[in-house]
Amino acid sequence: MKINHKPMFDYLVVGAGFAGAVIAERLASQAGKKVLIIDKRNHIGGNTYDYYNNEGILVHLYGPHIFHTNSKEIYDYLGKFTTWRPYEHRVLASVDGMLVPIPINLNTINKLYGTQLCSSEVEKFLEDRAEKKERIVTSEDVVISKVGKELYEKFFKGYTKKQWGLDPSELDASVAARIPTRTNKDDRYFTDTYQAMPLHGYTKMFEKMLSNPRIKVMLNTDYKEIERMIPYKEMIYTGPIDYYFNYCYGKLPYRSLEFKFETVETECFQPTGTVNYPNGELS
Repeated sequence: MKINHKPMFDYLVVGAGFAGAVIAERLASQAGKKVLIIDKRNHIGGNTYDYYNNEGILVHLYGPHIFHTNSKEIYDYLGKFTTWRPYEHRVLASVDGMLVPIPINLNTINKLYGTQLCSSEVEKFLEDRAEKKERIVTSEDVVISKVGKELYEKFFKGYTKKQWGLDPSELDASVAARIPTRTNKDDRYFTDTYQAMPLHGYTKMFEKMLSNPRIKVMLNTDYKEIERMIPYKEMIYTGPIDYYFNYCYGKLPYRSLEFKFETVETECFQPTGTVNYPNGELS
């Protein structure tokens, strides 16, 4: 009798975050493949995982994640698994005893310095303070060359140290280059065409995405412990690259943040979703 040793799964997908979940869904729904998706954590969704706490508040366990894209195709694709709630992220920074918009814009400068500049005037204001550098190497170089040392120290130096554990002079230029400086009154953190949040949270969106019967999910699982036990044709890995190669060159310097959650019994705690304290003050 001939025995057919056909693999149980066409694909083993490691990591149930955005990349892994989308890949698994596309392989199962579009290509009809059988997929096993596994994750070391006890939940799907990766760093966008969210849950309702005891007070009924939807909490992002690993910090806030705001969906934004210029791609209608991506927006519509994810919209198959969630109803979108329109949301434009706005951030205030506590500087000199005031809450001012960040990224720096026209309103930021006028409030901070008590001026009434227009767009062209604030552009000249920033140009006069900018310190041009021949070579832009670090994040410090990026910011000082755009807005000068005073605004750099008010908004960026301390905040960057808290976020990255490094002085901006030790960080690559690409880190600060992502933060724009505006001469208009646009106080949105992102300017993408599509900005929203899943109405019922990211976790519910991922649950629908992975509900295809061709997809099996295994949590609390290290793929290295089971990959030889479960037959599959191909593996797609979306986890930390240094772990995949058994830390042969040491661990990459990933940066983690510590999140502390507190429920405050008040109707409105702060005027916007995020308030930064770049210089250490808490009020």
